Amino acid sequence: MTAIASPDLIAKLDHVLRAGSPDLRTRMLQEVAGLFLDDAHRLSEHQVKLFDDILIRLTESVELRTLTTLSRSLADLRLVPRELVRRLANHDDADVAAPILRKCECIPDADLIDIAWMRAEGHLCAIAGRKAVNQELTDILLMRGDSNVLRALAGNPGADMTSAGLAMMVDAAERDEDIAAALISRKDLPHRILADLVVRSTPRQQARLLKNARAEIQHAIRAAIDAGAARASASPPATIDYAEARATVMALNNSGQLNDSSVNRFAIRQEVHNVVAALAQLATVPIETIAPLMEAADISGLVIACRASRLNWNTAATIVSYRTAGSRVPPDQLEQARKMFEALPLSNAQRMIRFGTLSELAAKPLQAV
Repeated sequence: MTAIASPDLIAKLDHVLRAGSPDLRTRMLQEVAGLFLDDAHRLSEHQVKLFDDILIRLTESVELRTLTTLSRSLADLRLVPRELVRRLANHDDADVAAPILRKCECIPDADLIDIAWMRAEGHLCAIAGRKAVNQELTDILLMRGDSNVLRALAGNPGADMTSAGLAMMVDAAERDEDIAAALISRKDLPHRILADLVVRSTPRQQARLLKNARAEIQHAIRAAIDAGAARASASPPATIDYAEARATVMALNNSGQLNDSSVNRFAIRQEVHNVVAALAQLATVPIETIAPLMEAADISGLVIACRASRLNWNTAATIVSYRTAGSRVPPDQLEQARKMFEALPLSNAQRMIRFGTLSELAAKPLQAV
């Protein structure tokens, strides 16, 4: 069937592994990989496993260029040497890992999630470019990735985004016109997210978005522009005095009683000013950072504020659910928020809140879609 079972080849392999030079090891790797690629379409899983074991042994101590070439040659295959591919995907060098991460469909989502948490931008960019990226992966990539990663996600129609992920993407789009342009071209962008993106853009950016948008959403963009202009010309809201709330929260904090239980009570009683002051105290940010999040159409910023405050999910869910009288968060949206809350590292949440990654979430009611 295949030369891989040849005793002569096995004997040659053993000699190379014991005493062969790096050049001989590389040539042997290329020979065995060539045999695999020639027969890959007709090999059984058992035969692929034999190749897997041998190729793994041969990839030790070879040049990165050789590993990169091997990675590219395996990335499109339907049946792959699984352990070899897993090692290539986890390789420290992004050039080696990227072809597998971007194109290989045989990598389990669990492995991709681990890599997304541990690796740097080159690996993240490759994952962001996959044909399909599930919601858990997109949230991790959004939390850890730089602007290149976000651009890749925004322009990838196969990247499935949660409402929290879309809110983070809109926040990034305020600072990056390429992300904004990619978002506006997505067919899965909800109208309320589209409106949020438009309102938070400058007039020049709005003109560009309108020019590049599909014909069927241009009316929605014009409506969002008009609505934003109307709000801007309206009288500013009265300033809220948080002095009493600050005093209440500080008294609890000084006595060691500012915790999940006390904040939960504030939320259930819909003592919004006390909730805002408590989150600001616990997250070590100004009240002005928290207050807009209580009224924002998207709950992502508020969820992150709760995580940054070291609250548990039950308290966070209460805050989100009771933040506006007569309004409740749909169960599916609350479940997405829970997954985001539990996956978000505390340090990331605190960085986002303290350094403004989500602090510009617009405070406005949900619009009809």
